[in-house]
Amino acid sequence: MISGGIVRRVRGTDVPMNGPAIEARRIANFLPLPVRRAGANIVHNVDDKYTGIRIDTKRGPIVLEIPADDESPYRLVHQLPEPNETGRTEVEMRRFPQIYKPQGVALTMGEFLLSRGFLS
Repeated sequence: MISGGIVRRVRGTDVPMNGPAIEARRIANFLPLPVRRAGANIVHNVDDKYTGIRIDTKRGPIVLEIPADDESPYRLVHQLPEPNETGRTEVEMRRFPQIYKPQGVALTMGEFLLSRGFLS
């Protein structure tokens, strides 16, 4: 969990049990092996108000942001270590509609990262 800029590991009864957190766990169960090996973690960012799956790749961290409402799509975001020339700290790479099942989101995300050279 990220709160106040501080990262904390949450276990047991402190783990969020809201809709996005449950959906993130469902998707994480179906991630392809290269994504799991890269170290996929579920994050609950209170500061930026999202729950997602974070993968630390060789080109920087990638986050699949899980939407909290029924209309927003999933977002696959590349978080930049430093703000770029325009001041952006993240680059949205892909969107997935919520009509996909967790297996489809996990497979599409894994294939996207493998085909773009984020994972080896």
